[in-house]
Amino acid sequence: MKISILGGGGFLGRKLAARLASKGTLGGNEVTALALFDVVEPPKPTGARFPVTALAGDVVELPEAAIPPGTDVVFHLAAVVSAQAEADYDLGRRVNLRGTDAVVDACRRLVTAGGKPPRVVFTSSVASFSATQTDTLPDDARQVPGNSYGAQKAAAELILADASRRGFLDAVSIRLPTVIVRPGRPNKAASSFFSAIVREPLLGLDTELPVGDDFAAWVCSPRRAVDWLLHAAAMDTTTMGLDRSVNPPGISTTIAHLLQALDEIQPGASRHVQRVEDKAIAAIVGTWPPAFETLHARTLGFAMHEPLVDVIRAFIEDDLAATRTERGLSG
Repeated sequence: MKISILGGGGFLGRKLAARLASKGTLGGNEVTALALFDVVEPPKPTGARFPVTALAGDVVELPEAAIPPGTDVVFHLAAVVSAQAEADYDLGRRVNLRGTDAVVDACRRLVTAGGKPPRVVFTSSVASFSATQTDTLPDDARQVPGNSYGAQKAAAELILADASRRGFLDAVSIRLPTVIVRPGRPNKAASSFFSAIVREPLLGLDTELPVGDDFAAWVCSPRRAVDWLLHAAAMDTTTMGLDRSVNPPGISTTIAHLLQALDEIQPGASRHVQRVEDKAIAAIVGTWPPAFETLHARTLGFAMHEPLVDVIRAFIEDDLAATRTERGLSG
């Protein structure tokens, strides 16, 4: 099985590559090659028992080596994130829309040359919906994004669903919740603070909270997100029909509950969180739904989520030491 990860240098891409390298299989099939692509050449995972190619480039001008002939699965994770897409409209449209067009064109060339339509697993987002803080959205809720990033993700879902209908590829779009706790440093996502209010206190650093403690959000852990991506790559899609999008079973939490879980793991850590209002960030994340019904995802076999305290424990186990080292922090 030949696999490509577009956005292979991002934190989810790296975790996905590491899991594939560790397991060596996907859906019971042996992985025979892995291509990693990003704007900067991604690091190769250690311990892979199959060839790994890493290359850099522009997702809109995808080189053939990014999705080479014989590719079975494409993980399309490449994106301009939420606040950056809102601040730079042209860049967001270019990467999030035209980049998806480039993925469709690459898969279409494989099929035209006689290949099998590859499975394309696309990371869409909770940001493709709008809701109030009291809403729980059903599986058939209409996508009405309140930000450019969400609109671009929703449009990309439709592009990929139509390409599936036409036989160019076999898509599964996963509308990821806000993924926490992200390792490393804060990024340009509007949701970056959700990770920062856990990560920075565990590092002994102060951080700012731009929304109120009663703010509710739909979140998931990196471990569970990778589980969902791998399941989407191997699952039977014949029952999905024209609708190729899934709301996976995340977990709804308020900021207060998240900080309570943090203090349960490391007492007093939440004192590092400073309340500093940011109306621009609050305006973006304030339109994101705080909860979903996820019956469809469960019928498709997507794994349920672990408790919030386990999300924080997993970050400590998987990423805290590496994050401390990356940022030059002692002990």
